[in-house]
Amino acid sequence: MAEVLVVVEATQAFGVKKVTLELLTIARELGEPSAVVLGGPGAVAKLQDKLAEYGAQKIYAAESEEIDGHLVAPKATVLANLVKSVSPAAVLLASSQEGKEIAGRLAVKLENGILADAVGLDADGTATQVVFAGQTIVKSKVTKGIPLVTLRPNSVNPTPAPASPAVENLTVEVTDADKLAKVTNRVAEQKGSRPELTEASIVVSGGRGVGSGDNFKLVEELADLLGAAVGASRAAVDSGFYPHQFQVGQTGKTVSPQLYVALGISGAIQHRAGMQTSKAIVAVNKDEEAPIFELTDFGVVGDLFKVVPQAAEEIRKRKG
Repeated sequence: MAEVLVVVEATQAFGVKKVTLELLTIARELGEPSAVVLGGPGAVAKLQDKLAEYGAQKIYAAESEEIDGHLVAPKATVLANLVKSVSPAAVLLASSQEGKEIAGRLAVKLENGILADAVGLDADGTATQVVFAGQTIVKSKVTKGIPLVTLRPNSVNPTPAPASPAVENLTVEVTDADKLAKVTNRVAEQKGSRPELTEASIVVSGGRGVGSGDNFKLVEELADLLGAAVGASRAAVDSGFYPHQFQVGQTGKTVSPQLYVALGISGAIQHRAGMQTSKAIVAVNKDEEAPIFELTDFGVVGDLFKVVPQAAEEIRKRKG
């Protein structure tokens, strides 16, 4: 079977991101998964065990200060050289800001087609995409080159498939043009105990109906009981109820969790575009005509300030 290159996304604090494990799971349907680690010296050692657990048959280690010290251009160059060398069956990346930029640069270098924001990928390279702000589902294939696909986080359930990958060190050769943007400083974002929004399997979001920033404590409480991430609608962040980095929607972050809970969110198309591929959707809204109810698997027409505390109490009883 031909190799399928999976570009690894990871952080120093949390290791391999869940979306990478999803990519490895999908890659097994297309061929033999090979993980590609693009980072500084010693990057592979911290990630190797997790990549092996989820089926990486080989790990390509591109470790260099040039990669770590610059933006994505060197990564795209190294990846392009690898693709030309091994002729893989496909290249899979995460639909993150960095993943999509690497994919775009790679497509140009290889004169290859590209499919972005896929939510599924068949064994023959046919991708499922949600387009037009979530109004249409399409099937797409690359017409020139190999399948080059970026996948939305939480599109599939990652499943382990233990392997014993060999590590192959790559020679990192980049051009002066790849080093025009240099990293001068890194600031670690303060993380709480909640999962990262785009990777969480459960998301609890609040909207304008929450009423104030102080009332968002109700959203946070339910999220913490469920082990969920907290999100917010554009109306809520524009009103100053919650920070903008937690916005879910067409101009915010796209999420696709197993469970999405919408509290006081009307369901405008802007918001729906960022969450409607969620596997199960629950909404609480006092307006029975709210568009969000068109999407829900379970909807409650009621006052969220009465409904949510009751739900929280039931969860506590069952956890206890």
